Amino acid sequence: MGKIIFYEDRNFGGRYHECMSDCADLHSYFSRCHSIRVESGYFMVYDRSNFMGNQYFMRRGEYSDYQRMFGWNDCVRSCRMIPMHHGSYRMRLYNRMDFGGQMMELMDDCPNTMDRFHMSDFMSCNVMDGHWLMYEHPNYRGRMMYMRPGEYRNFRDWGWGMNSKIGSVRRIMDGI
Repeated sequence: MGKIIFYEDRNFGGRYHECMSDCADLHSYFSRCHSIRVESGYFMVYDRSNFMGNQYFMRRGEYSDYQRMFGWNDCVRSCRMIPMHHGSYRMRLYNRMDFGGQMMELMDDCPNTMDRFHMSDFMSCNVMDGHWLMYEHPNYRGRMMYMRPGEYRNFRDWGWGMNSKIGSVRRIMDGI
């Protein structure tokens, strides 16, 4: 079970809201967010309601001025708790939509998709086991996208809009 606390002011001041599960709309609990404390578990935090927009992975720790740390504005509109996965990890990436074309399988972290697969444009994805983070640049940098088990027939299904580039992929597991 995870627990995340959102504070309106920097350094954990002002009104706050505790969350221990997914919340699609946080706007009714606070109008702005300047600091976050994750007491347990892992969470994705989104700048738009319904788990949309920019997202950031949050693990146990204190983020006294998360705006400055991550370059975000003060909008935190939804959050999703990431369940702990104990077992194997498996993801398939395809260079065509609807799982067509060449298939690349991942069972471990990949710091650079171009080095490993000689490509970085992927049009569909099937996450069979585990929870993953995709990054737009190599070495786990740039915008990130949380991928949970499921079929993503079109790269737009994972929320990057017109961009199908994936620079690196990492498993969400203890210690990342």
